[in-house]
Amino acid sequence: MPLEFGLWRVDDEPVRVVTRPMPLESRLEKLIEADPEILGRPLLLIGRQVRTDHGKFVDLLGMDAEGALHVLELKRDCTPREVVAQLLDYGSWVQELSNEQVREIYATYARDRGLVTELDEAFALRFGGSAPEALNSTHTLTVVASEIDAATERIVTYLASSHGVPVNVLFFRYFEDEGRSYLARTWLLDEAEDVVPPSGTKGRGKQEPWNGTDWYVSFGDEPGSRSWVDARKHGFVSAGGGDWFSRTLRSLPAGARVFTHIPKTGYVGVGTVSGEPQPFEDAVLTVDGESRRMADLELEGSYRPHGGTAPGAGGEDRREWVVPVDWEQAVPRERALWRPGFFANQNSACKLRARFTVEEVSRHFGVA
Repeated sequence: MPLEFGLWRVDDEPVRVVTRPMPLESRLEKLIEADPEILGRPLLLIGRQVRTDHGKFVDLLGMDAEGALHVLELKRDCTPREVVAQLLDYGSWVQELSNEQVREIYATYARDRGLVTELDEAFALRFGGSAPEALNSTHTLTVVASEIDAATERIVTYLASSHGVPVNVLFFRYFEDEGRSYLARTWLLDEAEDVVPPSGTKGRGKQEPWNGTDWYVSFGDEPGSRSWVDARKHGFVSAGGGDWFSRTLRSLPAGARVFTHIPKTGYVGVGTVSGEPQPFEDAVLTVDGESRRMADLELEGSYRPHGGTAPGAGGEDRREWVVPVDWEQAVPRERALWRPGFFANQNSACKLRARFTVEEVSRHFGVA
């Protein structure tokens, strides 16, 4: 059904503000580029006039806080139904983009505009958190137009409502009043915020590649619990208090390089796992070239379980699990490194795929 916008100035008597044609399609691109929230959702723009493998150009390419991509095709005039086929063609290209290709698109866009060139940092500045490990796991397709014909409306509604194709239309109107310009918008279909995974989307390449060596470790340096002073001095990382906390730490293999992070503080050390995980009571560490039972050392932290039982006793394993580490570089908590876009999550340990984090932490700490 045709959508009609009306705008009135009501300072005194109601006066209708005149609708005008958008001067140029590029003008609309610039407005959205300056403030993507014109579209009604937080987006990080990662590309403008992006060339596809088929020789076509995507007007604007954005990313949301979930790492999903948004293809935006802008039409300032009445939009014919052929634009839907064009948008679907863009979607077939976008769904194949790997994590690395998405990052390259953003880097090119950022360099041309003098922006930060690392996607992770730009993502953190835009959304206030780390980018998800898997980028482009879903995408949405949006026509931005002043109006569409009846056939286009039927096609978009049919594809979205009956077949789950993530396509929608964002209508806008351009108004002028006493030398001022205004833009109004509304969506063709409700619940435009929902991102529907397109059928057949492939997972290949959606995550950053892992180098097979680097791991992330979260070290909970807390009063009355474990202490980073101990870990730095005696060479270890640890986690416990429940299976969820210790299970991932116990998966660290010997020879793994660990980037150690204190939650809400930053990265404090890089080192290599030098032994197998062991519960605190059995852990042996090399101190000044001599093997010592960890339980016999003078420690600032407490590494004994508070409640719970060991495995096989009918309860959850709350023991502290310890992994010995040879530190390449480890600094006091006060000298922790943190930058927007650095990887961090709640797992005690996981594979570290975030190239930006690996490169920046390695450079800062002077490790190869």
